Amino acid sequence: MPSRTQKALAKVPGPLRPFLVQHRSLVKFLVVGGTCFLLTMVINYGLKYTVCQNKPVVALTIGTAAATVVSYLWNRAWSFRSEGSHKEAIPFILVSAIAVGVNDLPLLVSRYVFNLREPSVSHFTQEAADFLSGIILGTLVAMAFRYWAMKKFVFTTTRYTEAEDKRTEPPARVG
Repeated sequence: MPSRTQKALAKVPGPLRPFLVQHRSLVKFLVVGGTCFLLTMVINYGLKYTVCQNKPVVALTIGTAAATVVSYLWNRAWSFRSEGSHKEAIPFILVSAIAVGVNDLPLLVSRYVFNLREPSVSHFTQEAADFLSGIILGTLVAMAFRYWAMKKFVFTTTRYTEAEDKRTEPPARVG
């Protein structure tokens, strides 16, 4: 009987299957990251247009921190479930704290070094600069940092389930 993974792979175009199997932790990491990216945006803009109207960096920091907690839970349970141990909580918190700062840095530079804020620029320019620097650039740089740091410092050992130990061949090619 095919596993759930094999059934899912059967729906993927043939040329992509080897890549997805070889880089499954990266693919899972990106799915979790994409979901948390949306969560960050919802929280950021929810705060930015309500209680943090004059504090865009605070809104982004809170959104990123909340999404980081969700990211840890999902990555621990799914993306890196075969890697690491329960000892990774402290390194994860340290890496995540650094990553929140990395995520905020482009927005800080945009707002306070390049002065891309009202009244120096139009409201539209300010919002476009905030989005591009804080949400897009900040997230991309922080994502690359997080993936590298999680593999290097947090999820550093491999654990195998009994079923994985018995599997000596890669999953059967479907289709």
